[in-house]
Amino acid sequence: MNTISMGAYRPSQKLHPLSLLAQLASRQTNGCLQVSSGTVTWSIYLEQGKVVYASNTVDPFGRLDRQLRRLSAQVPSLISAIRVQLRLLFENSSESSLPHGRDYEALCWLVEQQHLTVPQAAGLIENLAKEILESFLLVQMGNYEVIEQDLLGGLPRLCQLDPRPLVEYCQNHLRRRHFTGQAPTAAEQSPTAGQNGTRPTAEKLAPAYSQSTNLTPARPAQPSSESSKATYKIACIDDSPTVLQAIQIFLDDKSFSVIAINDPVKALMQVIRSKPDLILLDVTMPNLDGYELCSLLRKHPNFKNTPIVMVTGNTGFIDRAKAKLVGASSYLTKPFTQSDLIKVVFKLT
Repeated sequence: MNTISMGAYRPSQKLHPLSLLAQLASRQTNGCLQVSSGTVTWSIYLEQGKVVYASNTVDPFGRLDRQLRRLSAQVPSLISAIRVQLRLLFENSSESSLPHGRDYEALCWLVEQQHLTVPQAAGLIENLAKEILESFLLVQMGNYEVIEQDLLGGLPRLCQLDPRPLVEYCQNHLRRRHFTGQAPTAAEQSPTAGQNGTRPTAEKLAPAYSQSTNLTPARPAQPSSESSKATYKIACIDDSPTVLQAIQIFLDDKSFSVIAINDPVKALMQVIRSKPDLILLDVTMPNLDGYELCSLLRKHPNFKNTPIVMVTGNTGFIDRAKAKLVGASSYLTKPFTQSDLIKVVFKLT
């Protein structure tokens, strides 16, 4: 069925999101509804009037990562290293052929690499759509256009969502939030539960998603579980028990085995015995500072190429130059977040 262009309002016009969705559903629209209000743009991708994917410009990869973290309790393969790799490949990628929908491309990559099944991806897309539509329904002023093109670049369709039950869910949820002020957000719902505990409305498309689809030919393939190491040994050398504990919590994942060392004098022998894949090394320690210890490690034949990350609160050029001079592979500045740490670890392992 041919779609009918709905044109575009001028900026800062009165918008009726519910009416827009109803018209697009009834006309079985193919394309993308883009709505802008202030600094935020919503993109709702449609096929035959059904929602294929929904996103907005407010930290789309952060939103996707939150959903993946929740799903990781049921899907062990969604380890933190895979989620970090996902962001490194797609979040700011110059290689992507898509001007829009990079978060959807990332989701398709997870299916292609068999970290997610199609039904799992469909449930996740439904949860994301609920979160996006809930904020979209509150838009009152802005502008919109319907782009009757495939902005997802021919990527496989993992599901189709009937917009009506999605909208009903969001409206009910907004009412509960209004009256109680304590109801969970749409993003906090179970990936497999719909409104009132019903099954998701996602409808799987035929034919089934092909595992042979090549989405990212320019990127290196994910190594198989047989050929990759089960865990990475990471030695953490720091005289602060608080820092050691924080790093152990941050790297609490099946992919990592953390060896905590709080005595810099004994660290060299412990590192030689444990043979870690990566070393996190505090700069400021009593008796033997991190630069000296790094230099000693680099002189040992077993650690000439082992990644060593200097961890410090110093941010000056001289400190970074000293780190490079003694052979450090990278530099991590305190205080750091879990994301900061995992990104550094993943780049070097």
